[in-house]
Amino acid sequence: MPMTQAPFPASPDTAADRCDVLVIGGGPGGSTLAALLARQGRRVVLLEKARHPRFHIGESLLPANGPLFDELGVRAQVDAIAMPKWGIEFVSFQHDFHSLLEFSEAWDKNQPMAWQVRRDVFDEILIRHAAAEGAEVFEGCQARKVDFDADGATVHATRDDGARRQWRARYVVDASGRDTLLAQQLGLKQRNPRHNSAAVFGHFTGARRLPGKLEGNISVFWFQHGWFWFIPLADGSTSVGATCWPHYLKSRSKPLKEFFLDTIAMSPVLAERLAGAQLVDDKVWATGNYCYTASACSGPRWLMVGDAYAFIDPVFSSGVYLAMASAFKAVEVVEATLDRPAAAAAARRRYAAHMDKGPREFSWFIFRMTNPAMRALFMRPRNVLRAKEAVLSLLAGDIFGRTPIGPSLRFFKLVYYLSALRDWRTTLAAWRLRRFNIRDVGALEGENIAVEGR
Repeated sequence: MPMTQAPFPASPDTAADRCDVLVIGGGPGGSTLAALLARQGRRVVLLEKARHPRFHIGESLLPANGPLFDELGVRAQVDAIAMPKWGIEFVSFQHDFHSLLEFSEAWDKNQPMAWQVRRDVFDEILIRHAAAEGAEVFEGCQARKVDFDADGATVHATRDDGARRQWRARYVVDASGRDTLLAQQLGLKQRNPRHNSAAVFGHFTGARRLPGKLEGNISVFWFQHGWFWFIPLADGSTSVGATCWPHYLKSRSKPLKEFFLDTIAMSPVLAERLAGAQLVDDKVWATGNYCYTASACSGPRWLMVGDAYAFIDPVFSSGVYLAMASAFKAVEVVEATLDRPAAAAAARRRYAAHMDKGPREFSWFIFRMTNPAMRALFMRPRNVLRAKEAVLSLLAGDIFGRTPIGPSLRFFKLVYYLSALRDWRTTLAAWRLRRFNIRDVGALEGENIAVEGR
């Protein structure tokens, strides 16, 4: 018979277990917010279920991360471990040439580069910085349940040695990423009905990169079941993965490593760049249940940051930026709730608008990335009415500032619709295929699953 745990006991009423804010999750969003709040002199507890350094995918960052690094005080540390990323290469199986776009071509010329980072190293920099700012960091300690009441919340956690801990917090932040602790507990999580993806990925040594300054650029390769990423890292390894339709991943009938290598072979250009390359530790990973959102991002004594609220297809490397940007915006909500309760409702409304804007701006492009009309525009970009500059600004993460890209983005979208209408038969066939591909087939669920030699 399966064993069941006894209910969590009542929280002890001790000062040692009390804090102003308890942050669940020590990824980029949680660590950033913990550092910012601790810097204000608040008592902040951060719970991270793993122990850093720990593996995580999502190594490609955006130029818009730069000002956040500066304000947080970690820019020099990130520069020291990162591969400079000056732009994006797009490779289409329907075109015999490549498209190279550089961030220096964006509307705002002040942020011409981004970073490729090993997430185990990058995330450790951020969580150690949170501790240096005064946050109490508990690694190997997983939050299991949150009980809310009028004065705050009791957070129940389990350490990796099996011992239980509890904290009494005036405010709770869910930065648990794809664990989505509060969204699950409160029944707020919902699958994105307009997108559904899975991924299989690994790290290679000996991959052939672009020459010179372009070495650190991310490359995106379209193929018949989705798209590949190719992310060069400073330690000489390269992150390679296929984001694909779940039914394709579900269809595999061979060990995952063989399936992954067979999938790579579907992109001859990518396969050529990996000729002679070796998988690091012979390890391949797979993950599913990719795209979701929650029906609310905050409540009277809680809020979600980053992936705890929503996750979108990572084709434009927006994940870390949206998580960190949401952490900076969340400070206002926490401050208002704890110090100026009359202003809390308005702060929550502004936060909700912020949280919806990022995924919405990126998703319009993501939903159409596999459409031939969109591929053609990315492969032959034109700067009519500054449309190319506006799209590159969005790809750089410049969506929350004052850069006036809105009209030019609307023009780009009009061009897309006219292009799709002109070749309506191809567009209709692509739309029908996408509707078929995004159906829910019960692909891999939950966090990353490592598969070695199977």
